[in-house]
Amino acid sequence: MSGSSRIDLSGRTALVTGGSRGIGRAIALELARAGARVGVNYLRNRSAAEETAAAICTLGSEPLLLRANVAADEHLDRLFDELRQAFGHLDLLVSNAATGVLKPATEITAKHFDWTLAGNARAFLGLVQRALPLMEGRSGSVVAVSSLGAVRALPYYTAVGASKAALESLVRHLALELGPRGIRINAVSPGVVETEALKHFPNREQMLESSRRATPAGRLVTPEDVARVVLWLASDHAAMVHGQTIVVDGGYSIVGWP
Repeated sequence: MSGSSRIDLSGRTALVTGGSRGIGRAIALELARAGARVGVNYLRNRSAAEETAAAICTLGSEPLLLRANVAADEHLDRLFDELRQAFGHLDLLVSNAATGVLKPATEITAKHFDWTLAGNARAFLGLVQRALPLMEGRSGSVVAVSSLGAVRALPYYTAVGASKAALESLVRHLALELGPRGIRINAVSPGVVETEALKHFPNREQMLESSRRATPAGRLVTPEDVARVVLWLASDHAAMVHGQTIVVDGGYSIVGWP
């Protein structure tokens, strides 16, 4: 972008959960490139988090690494205490961290289902509740990363799909409640993105190949494609976008499934 259309987030602060790898890393870098100071949340892979932090530094921004399991209330409390001490306020929250059990529906246990719902939907609610005091009066923006499995049926995706559907429902209800307080809540729903997360899918290669063939844009979505949409949602250009799920899939969902 150039001229007056360039998105400038200078002076703004952001938190990206699951921000050390894949889509989260691309989002963290895109926000830093636009001038934001970014808190990068991670859980296990310290080296990946440090690599992302180093990349952010090369963009002239000072990152904040925050280790926490966003599905655990005590971890969330500590994360936001650290964020408050370092930033003082928050302008953008990106809920990207995700987990889940990939099994046929007939093999899912109550523990599997509860774990997946807690990591993908309940965690989002906890994040927003804790971010709210840091956003009040600042025209904050919240973006949740969903998936097409929220509205379509995919093999092995029962638990995760249900949790993502709950996530998108929370986006709508929170948008209704928090919009009058100056906080916008939206979601992005990427198509198939080739990241490390896909390694856990038993049908990974079939999914990638069929998605490539069925996508009108002629290629798979990249993490950077998703990150640019998140950047737009974070900006004043999207001031009147509330409670929406923006699909970023190269047209895959409009032609059905192969």
